[in-house]
Amino acid sequence: MPKDFYTNNNLPEAIYPSCPINRVLEGQTAIVTGSSSGIGKAVAIELGKAGADVLINYSSNKQSAEEVAKEIQEYGGKAFAFKADVSSEVEVQAMFSEALNQFGSLDILVNNSGIQQDAPIDEMTLEQWDKVIGVNLRGQFLCAREAIKIFKKQGVKPEISCAAGKIICMSSVHDIIPWAGHVNYAASKGGVLMFMKSVAQEVAPHRIRVNGISPGAIRTPINHEAWSTPEAYADLMRLIPYKRIGEPAEIGRVAVWLASDNSDYINGTTMYVDGGMTLYPGFESGG
Repeated sequence: MPKDFYTNNNLPEAIYPSCPINRVLEGQTAIVTGSSSGIGKAVAIELGKAGADVLINYSSNKQSAEEVAKEIQEYGGKAFAFKADVSSEVEVQAMFSEALNQFGSLDILVNNSGIQQDAPIDEMTLEQWDKVIGVNLRGQFLCAREAIKIFKKQGVKPEISCAAGKIICMSSVHDIIPWAGHVNYAASKGGVLMFMKSVAQEVAPHRIRVNGISPGAIRTPINHEAWSTPEAYADLMRLIPYKRIGEPAEIGRVAVWLASDNSDYINGTTMYVDGGMTLYPGFESGG
């Protein structure tokens, strides 16, 4: 590891290439669930940079959501914040209705909302299980269902996109990597993987594309303890062959690509954005 890898604060630097703004989503509209912070925030901002108008969904932090919307507006797009619990059918339907009221159409859904409520399996409560499955899996179903209704009704608009609609299901490397002590979370993400593939197969004839993004270790507040000190960061690097943490904007740029016509022939695929975490680095010196 280079000597200058850490900043003067002894924290790992954000080292990843910056990219010029490319407005490949000009004229399109999007809903990004759970986009007031973390990965969802970065995805919403990158979609906005690429020209999309964006509904910023939040569950509790209205101020943060409105700040994200303001930043997108500064890039020239339309954006507004909307409070909705994605595990609630009524609230999800209200959110999609308001998106149509504000934008007139919908082209992109990023199913990003996700939570963790961790416990050993023999101590996990039914409430913890149901809450995580409800947000992480039922929420993706409810939002995808409403989006698909709209996409089918709209059909393909060639002047906007090759596809009638694009859905991106945010998952995790733990859709294929077991995670002891986080059984509800891992089960929900494994469900997202097969949900995405099954929906992609079903709606492809309607020219609706459904794909997934499975991030590895990303520098967000939810996993602050895993990267906030040199010691924690060094321990995390044992799991990442590429030897750096990912940045939220990197997930955002993958989402832009998957939502654009540059990836039009990609359907039912998961992009693992993880620095090689799914390469099982514990086996690099033998099994």
